Amino acid sequence: MEKPRLYKLTSCALMTALLCILAPVAIPVGPIPVTLATLLLYLCIWLLDTRRALISTGLYLLLGIVGLPVFSGWQGGLGKVAGPTGGYLVGYLLLVLVGGLIKSSSKSRLIPTLLGMVLGTVVLYAFGTAWFIFQTKSDILSALSVCVLPFIGFDLIKIALAAAIGIPVINALRKAELI
Repeated sequence: MEKPRLYKLTSCALMTALLCILAPVAIPVGPIPVTLATLLLYLCIWLLDTRRALISTGLYLLLGIVGLPVFSGWQGGLGKVAGPTGGYLVGYLLLVLVGGLIKSSSKSRLIPTLLGMVLGTVVLYAFGTAWFIFQTKSDILSALSVCVLPFIGFDLIKIALAAAIGIPVINALRKAELI
């Protein structure tokens, strides 16, 4: 099997595994915890092409839907995805799609990629918050105060961390001629 194909297959599987292992780690900051999931999704954007990042994210979600405890707080099942915060889980695909497309169209340049991750996060917030409002019948201001405002700073830090980790890893993979 050629190196690039092997890299693509193993990197996709590895990112799925990392999501399953680390995304459930949760720090309570209110009714919705801060998790490592978005940090790993930002790393997916840095390390994988858009298609493979979507596959990794989709596999992670499918494993959670079938009941593996891969969501925040080591929970799983369709009920978690169908519940009030499930829109944020589904929105992970939108985050990866938007961020990945902007990264690839900008040829992985730093500033456009970072802005793509921010825009993807905004799309994630919008989708997840709309889902939350529909499920809970709450107003937009209370939904934003619970579901978005506490997470903005954390997500900006995660984007910076993903760049700090992702860029050297990509450079090392290039140097090793794996990509």
